[in-house]
Amino acid sequence: MSSTVNAGSGIRTGRFWEIDAARGVAIVLMVVYHLVFDLAFLGGYDIQPSTGFWGYFADFIASTFMFLVGMSLSISSARARASGRESFLRYLRRGAGIFALGMLITVVTWVLFPGQAIVFGMLHLIGVSIPLAYPFVRLGPVSLLAGVAAILAGIYLQAIQPVDFPWLVWLGLRYEGFWSLDYRPLLPWFGIALLGIFAGNVLYQGGVRRFNLPDVHWFAPLALLAFLGRHSLLIYMIHQPILITLLTALGIIKVWG
Repeated sequence: MSSTVNAGSGIRTGRFWEIDAARGVAIVLMVVYHLVFDLAFLGGYDIQPSTGFWGYFADFIASTFMFLVGMSLSISSARARASGRESFLRYLRRGAGIFALGMLITVVTWVLFPGQAIVFGMLHLIGVSIPLAYPFVRLGPVSLLAGVAAILAGIYLQAIQPVDFPWLVWLGLRYEGFWSLDYRPLLPWFGIALLGIFAGNVLYQGGVRRFNLPDVHWFAPLALLAFLGRHSLLIYMIHQPILITLLTALGIIKVWG
C-alpha cells in the first residue's frame, strides 16, 4: 500500500475518508456536548451549556458540521454535473427530507418540553441550506464572498434584537421571550456552509482530491471516525434517546416526576 494518495487520485464515485472522519469527530464532540447538556437541563447539575466554554464548544461543533455540509455539496455537485445528473430537484428532495426530520424533533420536544421546543435547530438549518446552496456550488469565489456577507449579516441581526414579531426567527431575528433548546438560524450559519462550498471547490475541484494526503484511512481510530461520519444523520437522530435512557437508568438524571 502506498504511503501517500496523490493529488487528483480520488475516485469520482467514492467517498473521501478524511471528510467522513472529520464529520465523525464532530459527531463525537456533539455526543459529549449533549451529555453535558442533559446533565444540566434534565439533571439539574450546575453547568451552563449555552454560555462560556460550553457555548463556544457547541458553536464549534455547529460550524464544523455546516462547513462539511458545504464541502460535501461542492463535491457531490461536481460529480453530478460530470455525469449529467445535476438538478435543483435533487437538492430540494434532500433538503426537504432533512428538514422533515427536524420538524419531527420539533414535535417531539414540543410534547416533552412545552415552551422549550426546538424551533429552528441544526436539522432545520441543514434542510434549508441544501437547496439554498444550489446556485453557489458552481460560482467559485462568489461563494466565499456570500459566505462572509452572510456571517456579517448574522452578527448584525444579533445586535438589533429582540424584535416584536416572530416570523423571522428562522432567519435570525428573535422576539422577546423566545427560547429554543437548539437554535441555529440561517444567518449567520448558512455562511459557514458557503465557506465550505468554496473550500470544497478549491480542494476537491471536479469532485477529485487536489492535494496529497497520507494513506492512513485503514488506521483503526480513523476508520471508526469515518464510519461514524458516514452514519452521522442516524447517530444524530438516535443518540439523545440513548443518552437519556442510560442516564435515567443509572439514576443520574430524572426526566419525569
